[in-house]
This record gives sequence, structure tokens and C-alpha cells, in this order.
Amino acid sequence: MSEVVSNRKEENDFHDKVNRVKELVSLLNQASKVYYQDGNELMSNFDYDKLYDELVELEKDTGFVMSNSPTINVGYEVLSELPKERHESPMLSLDKTKEVEALADFIKGYDGVISWKLDGLTVVLTYREGNLLKAVTRGNGEIGEVITNNAKVFQNIPLTIPYKGELILRGEAVIKYSDFEKINDSIEDVSAKYKNPRNLCSGSVRQLSNEITAKRNVNFFAFALIKAEGVDFGNSILGQFAWLKTQGFEVVEHYKVTSKDMAKRVAYFAQAVTKSDFPSDGLVLMFDDIAYGNSLGRTAKFPRNGIAFKWKDETAKTTLKEIEWSASRTGLINPVAIFEPVELEGTTVSRASIHNVSVARGLELGIGDEIEVYKANMIIPQIAENHTRSGLTTIPCKCPVCGEETIIKEDNGFQFLYCVNKECPAKKIKRYTHFAGRNAMNIEGMSEETMEKFVDSGYIREFADLYKLSRYEEEIVGTKGFGQKSFDKLMAAIDQSRTTESYRVIYGLGILNIGVTNAKMLCKAFHNDLEQLLSADREKLMEIDGVGEIIADSFTSYFEDENNRQEYHHLMAELTIVNDENEEEQNDKISGKTFVITGSVHHFANRDEVKQVIEKMGGKVTGSVTKKTDYLINNDVTSSSSKNKKAKELGIPIITEEEFLAMAGD
Repeated sequence: MSEVVSNRKEENDFHDKVNRVKELVSLLNQASKVYYQDGNELMSNFDYDKLYDELVELEKDTGFVMSNSPTINVGYEVLSELPKERHESPMLSLDKTKEVEALADFIKGYDGVISWKLDGLTVVLTYREGNLLKAVTRGNGEIGEVITNNAKVFQNIPLTIPYKGELILRGEAVIKYSDFEKINDSIEDVSAKYKNPRNLCSGSVRQLSNEITAKRNVNFFAFALIKAEGVDFGNSILGQFAWLKTQGFEVVEHYKVTSKDMAKRVAYFAQAVTKSDFPSDGLVLMFDDIAYGNSLGRTAKFPRNGIAFKWKDETAKTTLKEIEWSASRTGLINPVAIFEPVELEGTTVSRASIHNVSVARGLELGIGDEIEVYKANMIIPQIAENHTRSGLTTIPCKCPVCGEETIIKEDNGFQFLYCVNKECPAKKIKRYTHFAGRNAMNIEGMSEETMEKFVDSGYIREFADLYKLSRYEEEIVGTKGFGQKSFDKLMAAIDQSRTTESYRVIYGLGILNIGVTNAKMLCKAFHNDLEQLLSADREKLMEIDGVGEIIADSFTSYFEDENNRQEYHHLMAELTIVNDENEEEQNDKISGKTFVITGSVHHFANRDEVKQVIEKMGGKVTGSVTKKTDYLINNDVTSSSSKNKKAKELGIPIITEEEFLAMAGD
């Protein structure tokens, strides 16, 4: 009987562990998706690593590994409209450690090469006959995105090299901290600022227009040579790096290392990272002997010729003083931990993001608790652990800005706090700042800080009030930080914005799901007649190519609100709408036609440039092939891509760039 009970207990324990494996896989995959694709965070790096290690141990213990486990899969499918391409060989992640002793043990008496593990976006470059042929992102490790035009405007990539054979190399595209800070300083809307250089780099490298990439000062550092026919490197990675330098590439900082001097070299990097202008999340150690490293083979996920070293975070114990709840334009209220100042990685820190309500509850944070804090990747302050866990009792039921009721919403298994008051000043400040922004009314000098002063003082209660600020000249001139010269300059910028284009008004209203492109599309469909646009119902809007249910519902819902309509009409009384009727160079073969563009282009800088030509000639460009599509532009007419297949199914002509140029030139 006791044996049966024992077996049943073991069986129950096994099922509990299997269920925990499933739970961890789901949680970690979701966290990775949100971080890498959306640029947000659901949990700290510390918590992610802890859960990942728990999953590894459970998989070893049970022998149960799910097909989508992050321990055997690398990355996620790319989601942009950039062309896709399969890598010649899979790009696997390296196994990792936080122990210097593990690095010394790994090298096992051989010579090694230790280098930065830069924190940006991995890119594969291919050169033929001395010219840059293509650049492809890492993607999911097997399939990446073609970003050749963007790579050509990186700060330090050679477009031509002395070597004329086929060269394939990998490297990291990164943005300096100094450039990151300059770009963030130029963004007035606090909620629109980038979280870190990696997110900014990822977005910059994967732009559809390389004009944007060029402005972001992206740098490239080679870290692996994959193929170079006919070149003898003496079976040495150090030899490869030296040769790459002769071809004009900047190579990741690296050093020869042995087990004996490993600790000294890691200590050097640990000191250097605190002063480096480039983001790094660790180090990479490889066997210098290429043949030996390759002979070790690989696991399902990790090659055995190298290992990654993650910084062992410096932690400090401190006392939680309060949890600050910070409201944003969308109504999301983020928790921020305020604690007694501590020294970490050479700086004093006293604040750390808690990410969301779920994380705060999981940490059981209470005022006066003893918490342990660290800097993720030596940069971002976060909470590692709460040692006293007195229990979270401070979730506000009222918005800290407006005092109205709050609600908790669940998204992807995590809880977030929201203010639902439409009149919340926090929302208004962000809303009006958006309206005054560059892509909307473009009121130069109207920063979020200035807007906050005007809203708090009661000068601005709706959009039209921006154009009536002269009523408060005496008060504004007397405001701290203002003077007559500043006031006159701001009034001139406001008056200049009175004459504007229709799409800027629609975009500036901040309607959910209506970005600049959608605003232009809507206005163009109604020949920039805003009254006709406002009177269009949901079905009429959905007749426009590129407008689906989401955009149509967002637009109609906004103007069904009487307060929104009234605010709009008050605004229009202050504006003069001008649209260039001669902007389009009509072409009978293109005007009124709908095009879809896919794949790489050769005669234009990028696909966005093709789109501009089509729109100027009266045509339209959409993102997907439908029955309303007239032409699919693709230089690879025989491609088996989904868009080519769809076009063939629907009998839609697939034309090359040359054929399009002939059409446009007639």
C-alpha cells in the first residue's frame, strides 16, 4: 500500500513539474516577444534569468522539453515588411555563464579570444567582387530581413573592399550612448523616448527608408568571419580579425587570453564597460584554434566552440521609501520604486522601474522593506529581490494626477493599472504635445514641459486654445523660464502653424490607430475635403484601399463623440487648410491604380522611394495583395513568396522595376 502511495506521489510531483515547465515556457516566450519585437519589458533581466535557469533544471529533471521552449529555440519570426532571406548556416546563440572560473575552465589550457558582446542588432554582410552585395539581420537565426540599403548608410561599413572573392561576415550594429542621448533629447514627448540604445538600433536598422537610418549614426563591428575563399588565416580567429582590419572593417575589441590571465582580462573589460560609449551586455570567449573549436560540434541550441559571459550584477541592499505611480498619455500608470540612495557601478541610484502591477505584487513590495537592487547590464536600475516582503498595499484606486478612479487591465497574463478619465491632465499634456509635434502641427518650441505649464495654468483646455494664448501674454511672459522674446517666438511659430495640410490635422488629433500614413491615406481618398471625410460612415471608409475595420472603427468612434466633434470644429475655425493640388503628376497608366511592392529594388534607393513616385502620379500603394490590387512589383517574378503566389491566384500582373519604369515614363 505504501508503495502505491509513493508511486502516486511521484506521479503527482512529475505532473506538477511538467505543468511548471509549460508555465515557464509560456511566460519566458511572452517576455522575449515583448522585449525583442515590441521594445517593452514584462520583467527584469534578473527575473528572466532566474526563471530561465529554473526551466533548464526542470527539463533536466523531467526529461520533458516543449517544442517551443526557449532553451531549444532561438528568437522569433521577423514581422516587418522587409524582404526575408534564409541564412546559409543557422546562427545559434552561445551558452552563457556569469562565473569567471567557468571561462577559465572552458578554455582548458588552449589559447582563447575574448571580446565584447555588444548589445545591438546582429547583421550578416556578404561581399562579392569587392562590393557589398547584401546585408541581412539575424532574425530568428535561420531567416533574417534584407537591410542592404540601410547597411550602406551605417557610419563605418566599407562599400568596396580590396578582397575580390566571396566574403561573409557577422557583426553587431550598435548606436553609441552619446548618440542615443542626443536623439532622446530631441523627442519632446517623454512617453515616445526610446528605452535603451538596443531598441533604438533595432528600429533604426530595420527601417523601410534608409534616410532615417542615416540620421541615427549606426556603427558596425565585425565579430565573426564566416567565409573568405582562398585566404589562409593560419587556423586562427586572431588571424581572421587581423585580416578583416586590412579590408577596412572595424573589429570588436578583442584580446588573446589563457586560463591563467582570464581573471585579469575580464577585470579589464569590467572596468572599461563603465566608461564605454557602446552598449555591451557581456563578453564572448572563443577558442582561437578554429579547427579545434569546430571539431567540438554543437548542441541543439549552442555551438561548443565558444561561450558568452554575462556581467555578474553588482547588487546593493537598501530600504524602499515609496512606490511612485506615474501616469502616461495612454492612461497607463507605471509603478516606480523610490529607495534610499545606493552606489551601483560607480553611480548613485535611488529609483527603479517595477514594470507593471504583476511584478510589484510578485515582489510583495511594502514601504520600509529591505530590497536588493542592481543595474541590468550595468545600466538600468532594477529590483533583484525583496528580503522582507511585507506585502503590496499601495496600488492606488485613484489616479495620482486627476484623482479619478483607476482600473486594472490584464494583457498577456500581466496586470496593468490605468486611469480611464478622459479629462486627466496627464493625458491632456501628452495629447496636446502630440498635436504640436513635428509630424502634426509642427509648432516649434512647444515642448512637453511648456505644455504642462499652460495646461496646469488653465490656458489650454482644447486644441483651439493653442491659437488663443495671446490672451495670456502678461501671465506667460511673467512665468519662470519665459520672457517677452520667448513668448514672441512661440506666438510666431503658432501663427505659422495656422496654415497647414489636412492630414496634419487628422494625425494631430491623436485618434487611436491613425498614424501619419493612415491620415494621408484618408485625406487623399476624399481629395482633402475634411467635411466629406468626417461625414463618411464605416462602410464608406472601408472602401478605401488599405483601410480595414480597425482604422474605420477608430475614426468613426472618435467623431461619434460630440465633445470631439465640437473640439474639432472650434479648431478648424482657427486654421487655414492648403493642399497642393498640383502635387500629383498624373500618369494614365498609374493614376487610380493600386500597387504592392515587395522584394529588393535596384533602381531606387528603397521601396519607399518607389511608393513616392507612384503616389505622385496618382496611384496607390498598399501592403498586401487583394482583388483590388492592379500590379505587384517584384524583381524576382519567379519567386515563391506568399505575395507572388497570391497575385498568381488572383491573376494580378507581376512586373519588374524596369517594367514599372517603362510604364511611368510613357
